[in-house]
Amino acid sequence: MRTIVVAALMILSGCAWFERPTGPPVRVVPGVDISRYAGTWYEIAKYPNRFQKGCVATSATYTVLPGGKAVEVVNRCRSGSLDGPERSIKGKARVVDEETNARLKVTFFWPFSGDYWIIDLGPEYEYAVVASPNRKYLWILSRTPRMDGTVYERILEGVRAQHFDPSRLERTPQPGA
Repeated sequence: MRTIVVAALMILSGCAWFERPTGPPVRVVPGVDISRYAGTWYEIAKYPNRFQKGCVATSATYTVLPGGKAVEVVNRCRSGSLDGPERSIKGKARVVDEETNARLKVTFFWPFSGDYWIIDLGPEYEYAVVASPNRKYLWILSRTPRMDGTVYERILEGVRAQHFDPSRLERTPQPGA
């Protein structure tokens, strides 16, 4: 199973930079405190993609590495159902825009990497929206497995304003949600 995940991530990483963005450039948030961003995030919704096929109860845990400009990434999900087998993969994200800390490159299998742009962030780091600059990938993340409907709708407004299509989002089943 790990081989499948790694192969899919290679495809994502390799293909993402070949695609040209549509619409105006994607805007990132003005600043991210990496130490506040660290911790566990739960996936609330995403654009469907091959490397997460069959994943539910998806989460990501970020741990700041020495120097503060890179984080260890551990992505986890359950395969097929909330009680399905756990799949996980470990990688590293490094800041590529030190002015904002909002543009990162994530590598799960060297030498391939993918863009991880933080385009929206709650004032208390209670939610985040992550995307690729070509608008092929989009994730809505929360510090908790559930997200208030009003907050979710407000996030969708911001996503629309950045020329993403909210109708493509697929909600992610989470335990207790």
